[in-house]
Amino acid sequence: MPELPDIVVYIENLESRILGKTLKRVRLLNPFVLRTAVPPIMSVEGRKVVGLRRLGKRIAIGLEGDLFLVLHLMVAGRLRWLEGKARLPGRIALAAFDFDNGTLVFTEAGTKRRASIHLVQGEVAMNALHAGGMEVLESDHAAFSQRLKAENHTLKRALTDPHIFSGIGNAYSDEILHRARLSPIALTGTLSDKEESRLFDAVRTVLSEWTERLRKEAGGGFPEKVTAFRDGMAVHGRYGQPCPVCGSPVQRIVYADNETNYCARCQTGGRILADRALSRLLKKSWPRSLDEIE
Repeated sequence: MPELPDIVVYIENLESRILGKTLKRVRLLNPFVLRTAVPPIMSVEGRKVVGLRRLGKRIAIGLEGDLFLVLHLMVAGRLRWLEGKARLPGRIALAAFDFDNGTLVFTEAGTKRRASIHLVQGEVAMNALHAGGMEVLESDHAAFSQRLKAENHTLKRALTDPHIFSGIGNAYSDEILHRARLSPIALTGTLSDKEESRLFDAVRTVLSEWTERLRKEAGGGFPEKVTAFRDGMAVHGRYGQPCPVCGSPVQRIVYADNETNYCARCQTGGRILADRALSRLLKKSWPRSLDEIE
């Protein structure tokens, strides 16, 4: 799922292309992507784009008349910018927004169709789509601490809960926890002051570094390779590969459709965390530490 760094770079590139431009036509290629009926989707045609903003992992496109198109990419949704009369990409195209200078295409790979478009009127209706998580890059340490410890959750859950923190998902939470040298299953209520400070610094540093990195990767062009698995990540998507800090093999916890990656040496004192599926299968044969598998 595209997270804060990806969404920020998307918005920056959209601003340079559609801000101040008139939305000429909307083409719904899959009717199920639109989750609202009022106002009618065609009411945006002929209106000028007056602003863009990020709502967590959503992109809000503001138009004249206090209308907001809110796009949620979910896991497999992506945006493409096509110049001139370029053909739309086959089955994966959900919607197309035509401007004089090009077409913004909303795509989604796979068949689950989780991506969505909402058209709402007014700031109140738009903000109602925001889960309300804190913007860590805009907050201070005290506010972060208060939000982190309001409820006692694992660090992985706290970082990825959109009601607690905004824009952080599975990929960057792994990177943040590795940078902070903290276990994904450590409880928020048990952190020492030093650990909490490391986490606060890691959140801000990792998100800022990757936003800048993705800007440079795009090179002024529209982002084409938006993925949760990137070269240069320390642990996310690198199960079995060496940790860039200590060289130990990256470990994982698999649950449902998600996977948490971590370094046992750097983050858990060498302890292998139980995998909900595999550890139950292996039972006593499940390795408890790195020493047992090295």
